[in-house]
Amino acid sequence: MRLFFLLFALCPLLYSAPPNIVFILADDFGYGDLGCMGGTDIATPNIDRLAAEGVKFTDFYANAPVCTPTRTGFMTGRWQQRCGIEFAFGYQVEQFRRVKGEWVPETDFHGLGLPLSEITLAQKIKAAGYATGAFGKWHLGFKDEYNPVNRGFDEYFGELLGHCDYYGHAYYDGTYALRDGLKPVKQEGYFTDLINDRAAKFIREHAKQPFFLYVPHLAVHAPFQPPDAPQTPVVTKDSMHHGSRAIYKAMVERIDHGVGMILAELEKNGLAENTLVVFSSDNGGERYSRNAPLFHHKATVWEGGIRVPCLMRWPAKLPKGKTNSQMAITMDLHATFAAAAGAKTPPEKPLDGIDLLPLLTSNSKPIDRTFFWRIDRSSRKQKAVRHGKWKYINDGNTMDLLFDLEADIGERTNLGYQHPEIVEDLQKRLKAWEAEIDATEREIWVK
Repeated sequence: MRLFFLLFALCPLLYSAPPNIVFILADDFGYGDLGCMGGTDIATPNIDRLAAEGVKFTDFYANAPVCTPTRTGFMTGRWQQRCGIEFAFGYQVEQFRRVKGEWVPETDFHGLGLPLSEITLAQKIKAAGYATGAFGKWHLGFKDEYNPVNRGFDEYFGELLGHCDYYGHAYYDGTYALRDGLKPVKQEGYFTDLINDRAAKFIREHAKQPFFLYVPHLAVHAPFQPPDAPQTPVVTKDSMHHGSRAIYKAMVERIDHGVGMILAELEKNGLAENTLVVFSSDNGGERYSRNAPLFHHKATVWEGGIRVPCLMRWPAKLPKGKTNSQMAITMDLHATFAAAAGAKTPPEKPLDGIDLLPLLTSNSKPIDRTFFWRIDRSSRKQKAVRHGKWKYINDGNTMDLLFDLEADIGERTNLGYQHPEIVEDLQKRLKAWEAEIDATEREIWVK
């Protein structure tokens, strides 16, 4: 009995130790594809377990509706526009960069990268005494100076560009993208499997020290190539989006298998209780995904392009099986992980995201927040604001749309004509935000 009370008394001390942090980021994942989010045709027992044993967000957003800017928001903890990044590197043949307030063409998209002046989350957490590893799709710079091992990660294995053939590990233009650190490596195997194996191995090798493990999967981004099918034809520009729901299903289930490997490794090494594990997506689902009950998809600022799943488990700190309606966004994870690790943020780079843990460990009501999205492209200009239950959208035309997301999550009924004062308020907020972030944009890409 004395031993029991002694262990009970020591528990708070035990879990005041820095937690391990694991962030699993899927790509183009549908809001409704998980069992815990209402999906029925894809088996995701391991990811669903994070919700059953932790917190499930209903109103979590990606920083952007495409890859690179969301990853920038996560790595910097700031609006991605602050460093001039608003669209995905290599998403289109013609890229743009911001120069003196104007978007000008930039065709060398393999030369783009997260500005070296930005301090990444990995750099902060490494300085706090953590081992750091990243395994998967980087998409924040192809050149060596942008490589994860030069941005705060002790180890990196994965592909550097926006996509690759899951078996051939090359971009559709033929650029070979697979790296182990800075070294191009030839390795056979399905990309998702290779990432799952390296993530589990990292946990085994660093079980005796605090670690930050970042697992940014390429799946379920195109090309749509199933696991266990090495004879799948090599991807080309024309075949990039050939696929089916059945292939998508198999790709998702291989991600889920990897989550199971990570959880098993944590348990095997006695780390599960004091490890913060988070699963999310970099933007909304694409053509074979299920975004229900949301409208639209990736590359749009409608809910289907920006609202994403987010599950968070930390048995030592977080409640079990709780659904949370707090509005949150990808860059909040930067602030949350940094706070949990005791990492410092320099005052000259203040965060736009917030630490979510105090909101999740108390019984307080969700706090009011305002989020903004913008893709100011020459082909289609999109802007959106969410404040409370209200969502304002201008999707590349002169019509201003307003939706009550509490009553109309599918964004079907425009209420702008009934509430012009709310439209005006949200437009003013958007204008002020744009003025503030555009004032901080800088020329960032070096040929």
